[in-house]
Amino acid sequence: MKDSASDDFVQRFKQGFEKEHKDVELDVRIQEWTGIGEKITAALKSGDAPDVIEVGNTQVPQYAASGGLLDMTLESLRDWGSDAWLPGLAQPGNVDGMQYGIPWYAANRVVIYNKDLFGAAGITKPPKDRAEWLADTAKLNSGSTQGIYLAGQDWYTLAGFVWDEGGELAQEDTGDWKGTLDSPAALRGMQFYKRLQALGRGPRNADEATPPQADVFAKGKVAQMIAVPGAAKAVQKANPRLADKLGYFPIPGPTDAKPGAVFTGGSDLIIPRRTARRAEAVQVVAALTGEKWQTDLATTMNYVPNKSTLAHTVEGQAGTAAMAKGAAQGRATPNSPQWAAVEAENPIKPYMTAVLEGADPKKAAKTASDRITTLLFP
Repeated sequence: MKDSASDDFVQRFKQGFEKEHKDVELDVRIQEWTGIGEKITAALKSGDAPDVIEVGNTQVPQYAASGGLLDMTLESLRDWGSDAWLPGLAQPGNVDGMQYGIPWYAANRVVIYNKDLFGAAGITKPPKDRAEWLADTAKLNSGSTQGIYLAGQDWYTLAGFVWDEGGELAQEDTGDWKGTLDSPAALRGMQFYKRLQALGRGPRNADEATPPQADVFAKGKVAQMIAVPGAAKAVQKANPRLADKLGYFPIPGPTDAKPGAVFTGGSDLIIPRRTARRAEAVQVVAALTGEKWQTDLATTMNYVPNKSTLAHTVEGQAGTAAMAKGAAQGRATPNSPQWAAVEAENPIKPYMTAVLEGADPKKAAKTASDRITTLLFP
């Protein structure tokens, strides 16, 4: 997909693979993300699909539902060390116990902070748990400084807090999916979100793109924001004076035993079931997801590699290293083929705004959960 890997990486891989597999020639085609779902679905149905396709990790269930994907469970267990895969990539690739999507790379949110503002507040090290995080953020939220910039509809961040409490956005029950934002655990996640969001002046009725939170952070009066480390580039572009003043830490968990849960974005690799080049396609997937090319991709693109055992390969990159620590607690959105319909309408966002503006959390959550259930009904 466009911008997933640099041209240099693609050429290195192509040359390296063809050198080791002299009877195979790779033809790499770059695709745009816009409209790709319909394009892949049509190609799988026609039987005229590429032999290996990169897809978003949460897209795998909708393609698997078509019956057009190759089951790679055997290779995953026997050859590819699937027990070490990041759960946020592996879980959505596994549908009904069969591994259709093979983890390729990951990215997830961390806390990006202003070192000068932390120092001025007397905070010498990042917080290790939620209680310490709230206390530090309250201390930072003083005068013209916002302790944190957290938009009211940042639902991916909310999802992590819900998962930390043992809740889910939706769950499957005897084959049917239902929204579960109204569970006690999910409500506790929203309660924490509300406490944290109040320690800054983020809008309650907008997401992190409206306005772009990196632009707000770049003005130098925000101590923290929750974003992928790549957002630091936008901050530095808007305000070069902050270039050496940015730090990163994983989103804290309820205790200091481990970081908080995070939504894992990224990509899996799939093979169409009707490929005429099955053996060669499997070889390509094995290479791209193996240690050599995972290390190359991660260090080239500042990604988290697909296995927790490879996290050490990005230790020299502060933002990526923080991301890798959080990725070990990564999760994905519910594994329903209809989840894309939920995100398209997204009843989670107005639910969050309603709670932040004082609505009864249980009633607002029940309304959102009912709508999610309707959208998940095939």
